[in-house]
Amino acid sequence: MNILTWNINGIRASKVAIKDLLNSLDADIVCLQETKVTRDLLDDSIANVDGYSSFFSFSRKRSGYSGVATYCRDCATPVRAEEGLTGRLAKGADDVGCYGNQTSFTDEELQLLDSEGRAVMTQHTVRDADGISHDLVVINVYCPRADRENQERMDYKLQFYNLLQLRAEALVKAGRHVVVVGDINASHRRIDNCDPGPDFEKHPSRQWLTSFLHDDTPEKPASESEASLKLKNDDESSCHKEQPKSSNSSSGIFVDTFRRFHPTRQKAFTCWSTMTGARQTNYGTRIDYIFANMGLFEKMIASCDILPEVEGSDHCPVKARVTCQPVPSKKLPELCSSNMPEFSGKQQKLLSFFQKLSPSKVALARKPEPDEPRQKDNKTRTMLDLSKPGLKRTGSDPSSQRSQKKLKTNPSELQKGSLMNFFQKKRPPEDVSENKGRTDVDVVKQPELLKATSMPPVDLKAERGNANGGSQEMLETSSQTDGSKRGKTNSSVAWKQLLSGPPQAPTCKGHSESCLLRTVKKPGPNLGKKFYVCPRPEGHKDNPEARCNTFIWVTKGK
Repeated sequence: MNILTWNINGIRASKVAIKDLLNSLDADIVCLQETKVTRDLLDDSIANVDGYSSFFSFSRKRSGYSGVATYCRDCATPVRAEEGLTGRLAKGADDVGCYGNQTSFTDEELQLLDSEGRAVMTQHTVRDADGISHDLVVINVYCPRADRENQERMDYKLQFYNLLQLRAEALVKAGRHVVVVGDINASHRRIDNCDPGPDFEKHPSRQWLTSFLHDDTPEKPASESEASLKLKNDDESSCHKEQPKSSNSSSGIFVDTFRRFHPTRQKAFTCWSTMTGARQTNYGTRIDYIFANMGLFEKMIASCDILPEVEGSDHCPVKARVTCQPVPSKKLPELCSSNMPEFSGKQQKLLSFFQKLSPSKVALARKPEPDEPRQKDNKTRTMLDLSKPGLKRTGSDPSSQRSQKKLKTNPSELQKGSLMNFFQKKRPPEDVSENKGRTDVDVVKQPELLKATSMPPVDLKAERGNANGGSQEMLETSSQTDGSKRGKTNSSVAWKQLLSGPPQAPTCKGHSESCLLRTVKKPGPNLGKKFYVCPRPEGHKDNPEARCNTFIWVTKGK
């Protein structure tokens, strides 16, 4: 059985149909994070995928934010499923259970920890190579991101970590095998980060990972006796016993499966910055994991690896192979999306008639046959237009036709003006009648308008002759042809100055290539300021193909 995890960075942004995407990943249980889909945005093409059962966790705070989803092949249909970690979102008999001792959290904290749609778990029945049945719980999580400067968000992140550990260890104590997968939003060891700082190990997220995981360093691998002892203790415990407090030592009961199989692999990253193109130089971090309790790892985990060749997100998938045979459940858990009223045939959402089609759904849309009449094709296009918010049917509303006809017969709309009309000031509506009989030249002769455009003065008198009040003396000293040439030359210079575009970017020091213009978006004293950097993707300082250290602030007036 294959288990895969992937931060997809928006499930509705997929360029292919979801079924084709799931099939290409070749896994029995596919766990996706950062789906950015909430209940109001979920459509049938994502919720009901032929050959799979799906389970979602939605953000209760805002639409299109966070979210996780687990897709299970029909051969691995879960026996139980539950949203969240606290039990506050439990639905009844199909819940996974075993919540541990939550007395260290307040009711408000527990409610907030499950409000962002960051966890969903499924429980499966599996048989090992000896034919013995086991309960396997897959916890799919999207852990919060937090900057150290934002203490409130950092506290929330650490609370989520502690709650995840409490629930996972309680399930193991109940005699179940547990796999924790997802975007943990923290790299554990220095080897997992492209640029670890001097205080790398002191980060609170890494300290929690150390307490959650068994010592998985190559220098001190776990012995078979330790693993057997840990498994024996797990089997003899129950989920009702109080959870012991975690220490800062590597004494956890879970294993980083990838690092166990590849203890010294360098540059094995799963996330890269899209802003700097860091994936091209493999300048990233490993923050996506598949954790397994010690007993499961020793008995059934056969392999685990990252899949950097799979694109479509700023993350790449991680896949593990478990040597067991899933036993599908005959009944779908209540949490399954096919049981939702809007997707079970009992109720239809009104929003579905107006929401914009996702790219995956458009790919499945029927294309008209070549021999179909054009009229039918136009009718289909009009119906698709109605599904887009804010769009109206064109060509079918009589009032719309009358409005278009009225516009076509309006003389003011058909009147053609000179190019200089683009620079004239807009007059108040009540003064429109006073402009009757006034020519274009009368308007553009105003000196303040010419000055506002930063254009050199155009000799309009010489260009239009005596009819516009030109000097008789000028007409006698220059021919009409010369005046026309001068007018064209002046106009050409004016337009070149106006359309000259931004100033030329400087070249970087390391590669002598034109720099890229960037804008500071991080809150602070430099917010909104512009600067130039090397155009190449970000990478290690020793990589000559990576970005050099060119950095130039854009000063005013340049």
